[in-house]
Parts: sequence; C-alpha cells; structure tokens
Amino acid sequence: MKMKKYTADTMVEAMKQVRKDLGDEAVILSSSVVKSKGFLGLFRRKSVEVVAGLDRSVSKPAETIFLPKFSPVEKQVDLEMQKEMNEMKKLLQEMKQVASFGSLPEELQPLLSYLEQQDLSKEFILQIGNEIFAKMKLEKKDFSKGEQLQIVRDFLTKEFADLPFGGISFNKKYVNLLGPTGVGKTTTIAKIAARAVLENRKKIGFITTDTYRIAAIEQLRTYANLLQAPVEVVYNSNDFKAAIDKMKDLDLIFIDTAGRNYMEKKFLDDLNRVIDFSLNMESFLVLSVTSKEADMKKIVEMFSSFPIEKFIFTKVDETSSIGQMFNLMKQYRIGTAYFTDGQEVPEDIIEACLEEMLNLLLVGDRNE
Repeated sequence: MKMKKYTADTMVEAMKQVRKDLGDEAVILSSSVVKSKGFLGLFRRKSVEVVAGLDRSVSKPAETIFLPKFSPVEKQVDLEMQKEMNEMKKLLQEMKQVASFGSLPEELQPLLSYLEQQDLSKEFILQIGNEIFAKMKLEKKDFSKGEQLQIVRDFLTKEFADLPFGGISFNKKYVNLLGPTGVGKTTTIAKIAARAVLENRKKIGFITTDTYRIAAIEQLRTYANLLQAPVEVVYNSNDFKAAIDKMKDLDLIFIDTAGRNYMEKKFLDDLNRVIDFSLNMESFLVLSVTSKEADMKKIVEMFSSFPIEKFIFTKVDETSSIGQMFNLMKQYRIGTAYFTDGQEVPEDIIEACLEEMLNLLLVGDRNE
C-alpha cells in the first residue's frame, strides 16, 4: 500500500490534497490536529495532519472511503472547525458519488441497466445501487432479483414518504389545471370532472381561459354537455369574477387554462392577471412524460411562483420509460395527483399512489 502524510490548515484542504494525489479510492488511515511551536511559544497555529493510503494491488470501489476517527483534541475544536468538518463530510460524499455503475457488483448490473433504461437519473440509480450493495455487505450474501427489487421499492418508498399523493381533495371549490400546450389538459380535466359527477355526485361547472383555440373550447363544451355542466369562457379578470359568481351554487368549478408556450414569461403574467389564485383553489401542473426531461424541468421552474399542489403526468401509455416522473418528484419535492394512460373519458386516468407508481416503474423488470 502506498502511504503518504498530508498537512494543511483545514481538514477540507487536506482532503483535497488526498483526492488530487491519490484519487477517489484513497483510504484515510489516521488524522489529528497539531499545533506549530511558534516563536517563543507564541503565535501557535493549528493545522490538520492526515495519513492516507492507496492499495494499488486491489481495485477498490469508492465505498471503501470512510470518515476518519478524530482525536480528543479535535473534539474540542471551535465552531469554525466543526463547520470545516461538515464541509469535509460533504466532500467525501461527493467522492463516493463519482463511482460508476461498473464499480458495483456484477449481479446488480442488470437492475441498474433497467433503471437507466427507465430514464431514472444516474445519481438516483447510484444511490439505489449503493443501498443494495450496503445491504449485501451487511448481510454478507448476494440478493436474488426479487430481493433487489424489494430493496428498490423500500428505498423509493422512504425517499417519497413525505410527498402528497392522490387526486382532488373535494375540500376546495376550484380545481385548476396548469401546463403548456399539447399535454392534454382539456381531456384530463374532463376525466377528473366526469368522475366527480359519476362517482361523487357533485354539481360541477367549467371555466376556460383558452380563448386562443376554438377547437379546445368546443371540445370542452362537448364534455360539459355530456355532464350537463355549464361552461364559461373568460378573457380577463372581470370575466373570471363574473363566471365564478354565476357558478356560486355549484360544488366544484374546474378551470381549464390556455395552452401556451410558457417558456415565455408574458403568458404566465397573463394567466396570473386572469385567474384569482387566492380563492379556495387547488392547482395541478400537467406534464407529458413524452416530453424531454429538460423541458419539463424548465416548465416546473417557470410555474414555481404558482401554488402547485401536485403533478399530473399524461401520456404514460405513449412511452416505455417513466423514470422522469420520479426525477421531478425528487428534485422539486412535489407529489403526484394522477397519471393518464389513454384518451378515453373518464376511464384512462389513475389516481396516483406511490405503490401504484412503483408498480408502473418496476413492472418491466419483474421476471426472475
């Protein structure tokens, strides 16, 4: 094993030296805080001394890096030193994350490859792979494919345990669907509204701000006629106020917003001027899983100033990968209300729960 001693002003600086010199597979063998003698015993300065090693005869994954044990002297360091220690831990974590899929055991590669095909982010897949690998080391055994999938399910269940799932609450009078053009907002709102009428016996109405597409208005009128529900087309905030006044005796009012290019901020400003978001309202952001994930993220960020309750993902039946749904939920900490899997109204919509979404993600990799 190649061993070397490093001295630096802080632990973070020492770790950077280790990483630069020995790479990500280095092992911290010992560390200590030392004080220089100074001049006549004065002006003594603290520094960090680290001994690191690298076994070149054995290729070790990044997981062999571990946090050093600190001496009693270090336990008495001031708050500034503690902050440096936190930074050092973060640096170590980053060093772990640079590991490639290939650094994980061969028996995990089929599962990792499947998750990659599902467009789950590489960072997310590495977290899952490291979770399974850690359990393998702890239990000192290999896991079957079924056991690996169960660990994935448990990991993702814990990851999203704090997020809300499920459809409209029926506690708020106004249900608002937001999103860009082409994601299927009008069809989706008709599906949700139809279930509210058929399954929950609610008296409903529709408001649409989509005055740019005649076909969209006619489509909504068709659904409204089938449900025996009124429709109001609004062009400005005064129209909106008049519409909600006309529908004040209804149980639920569904608002179908205009499908525009919301990459342009002016359309978002128009939306904010027309709709009164201070009402007793729940808003959902509709995204198509057939879109590029980068575009979906841009849309989420553009709508970040609006009170988004949950996502609605459409066109699940038109793609073979749905990992982007999980990537977005993880990054933005927003849950999911529904996902749709066809054009039939009201059949092709599923009220989201985490278990059902995990089934959707893992169903293609169930065969032993």
